[in-house]
Amino acid sequence: MPENYDHYITKNIKALYKRRLFSPIVYLIIVIVLWHVFSLTDLLFPVQLTDDVTLESAYRNDAANMHTTLTDLKFTGYTRSNFAGTSGYYYYTIRNDECIIVLLSPSTCEEGLPSIDEVKLTGKIKKSSESFHALLKNMAEDLSWTESGIQSKVSGYYISEPDYNRTINTILFTVIFGTGIYAILCLVLYILFIFFPVLSPCCQDLALFGNPKKLLEQAEEELATLPQLATEDMFITEHYFIETSIYGNAIIPIDQIIWIYKYSTLHKFFWYHFSISYTLHISANKHLYIQCPKNIKSDIDGIMDYLAEANHNILVGFNEKNRLEVQKIQGTPMNFEKFIAFLKKRI
Repeated sequence: MPENYDHYITKNIKALYKRRLFSPIVYLIIVIVLWHVFSLTDLLFPVQLTDDVTLESAYRNDAANMHTTLTDLKFTGYTRSNFAGTSGYYYYTIRNDECIIVLLSPSTCEEGLPSIDEVKLTGKIKKSSESFHALLKNMAEDLSWTESGIQSKVSGYYISEPDYNRTINTILFTVIFGTGIYAILCLVLYILFIFFPVLSPCCQDLALFGNPKKLLEQAEEELATLPQLATEDMFITEHYFIETSIYGNAIIPIDQIIWIYKYSTLHKFFWYHFSISYTLHISANKHLYIQCPKNIKSDIDGIMDYLAEANHNILVGFNEKNRLEVQKIQGTPMNFEKFIAFLKKRI
């Protein structure tokens, strides 16, 4: 443990949020790369495919998702099936002096109309695959052509309407966009907490009991004059319980604590039990709940004994009697308070 506790709480708050910067930065880099590689904007907002652009050039220019109007489509007589049944019907048409294959959804072609005068569709341009080559082979046999002959007349790219799923694309876009905004928000907040530690959640919890800046300064001053009890990451000064761990920070006035107890967690790998860790749970007035995870039993026992001695009104140990007594003192927390407590754990 350090011998010098000058501004120790502030230093740990800054160190905590400097470590937390890593995750949102990496996630945002991944999102930016994925957005560029997979052209995610085109997934939700397909480009308009004009008549002067071939399927091949559109595909090579990352405009695979497109919206277009086609005319004079003829049914080939072939369909595409999956485990749920028929997923599409193959048509052919002439577009810009190029014969192309179009896979239409059953609803668009009314499950295989012989011909369609005009259709507006949103689809995906796909490169020829084994199934596409099999289709051309069968069509060549039907027309008494050679396979190479029909391949020379038909584009090696085709339009698939069923492969463009707006619902899935919208969900994907919403998830990526939403999580990206959350990562940016976390990044901004972490940077703010680094430069202004008094704005961090652990310091703002002190606002429940007074001016957070003044209470933080008092806690820093008491800790700097050496704590009355200290473990690796928990301290007790004259008026405060302080936690400065890699999991979070906490500052609680001792006279506001109403209940403390420890909870044990058995860590195991398959059937092998390799350690037990203990979490200190603290309930304070104004519905303030603090958890100090992954400590050793002797440290938590020492903290609990000292807190019980410093404030004789503190309820010690987890049992039904203490739980009901705390509920009587605190009342049942509102859902809004539970939500705020959940957010603080995430930040």
